[in-house]
Amino acid sequence: MADTVIDLRSDTVTRPTAGMREAMAVAEVGDDVYGEDPTVNALEAEVAALFGHETALFCPTGSMANQIALQLLVSPGNEVLCDADAHVVTYEIGAAAAYGGISSRTWPAAGADVDPGVVAGMIRPDGYWAVPTRAIAVEQTHNRGGGGVIPLDTLREVRRVADDAQVAMHCDGARIWHAHVADGVALATYGELFDTLSVCLSKGLGAPVGSLVVGSTDKIERARFIRKRMGGGMRQAGILAAAGRYALAHQVQRLADDHVRAARLAEAVAPFGVLATDVRTNLVPLDLTKAPLDAPAFAAAARTEGVLVSVLGPRTARLVTHLGVDDVAVSRAIDVLTRVLRT
Repeated sequence: MADTVIDLRSDTVTRPTAGMREAMAVAEVGDDVYGEDPTVNALEAEVAALFGHETALFCPTGSMANQIALQLLVSPGNEVLCDADAHVVTYEIGAAAAYGGISSRTWPAAGADVDPGVVAGMIRPDGYWAVPTRAIAVEQTHNRGGGGVIPLDTLREVRRVADDAQVAMHCDGARIWHAHVADGVALATYGELFDTLSVCLSKGLGAPVGSLVVGSTDKIERARFIRKRMGGGMRQAGILAAAGRYALAHQVQRLADDHVRAARLAEAVAPFGVLATDVRTNLVPLDLTKAPLDAPAFAAAARTEGVLVSVLGPRTARLVTHLGVDDVAVSRAIDVLTRVLRT
């Protein structure tokens, strides 16, 4: 492998910048289980205000934040609806069932192309010995949907569906910052559509760890209890919260650079039979069906030259741009990937 590695596997591989490390080093801290960490409290208030909600809760992981939110909206034995590729049912190891006793039912995966009519047709009311629907979950941006952005009008239609059926809505907003930058939709505009949101600081924004559940005061009071039950109570967590506050102050608008770099990568591989269409944000899904190499061979060849990519299936791979990949790194990655595809 080359001496300098360009890691395009995920935007979770970033490392704190010098400024972020300094903010962490000088953070004022206290015991967060007692609610006494001033930096955590400030982060929670800041994020809640950004989304127009009353309060928020800092959690160690996005999966925990999602699962806390689902437990707030869906009681045991009831169901949440989401798409078949949603993170909450694909990458969270059955947590909704294991921790919350929550049943899940999915509509066919279509990434960001959510059909409100399909969602409406799936909702089950109380009675008739069926599992009643209590919440709808959507993902913004959509991970397995190639970083696609669900249009605001679509989200509003789904909200109307939820209101008509008197069910709640949750947003897995791990990369909602990318949607905000890509479409210019205010975070508070997104926030008003959902009963709960989970938002991540370590995907794209460059913090080493941390997500938040956003919601009303009564929900977050209960969320604090659920977090402790799930082992998420943290003590002097202000060191981590300081990284999140720094990320919000310095590393949101720069996501536009990641989007431009992702588009460069998609354009560069297209002539080699690789389909990477509709790249809206920082995720570049690669369909290698017509390419000379399958995904494992493509990834292995790139790795030998110092470029890491994700393998998602026999003929599916993914590239992700992030804080740790500048223009020079993208140019080198293009050189390596196109050379691999020529072989």
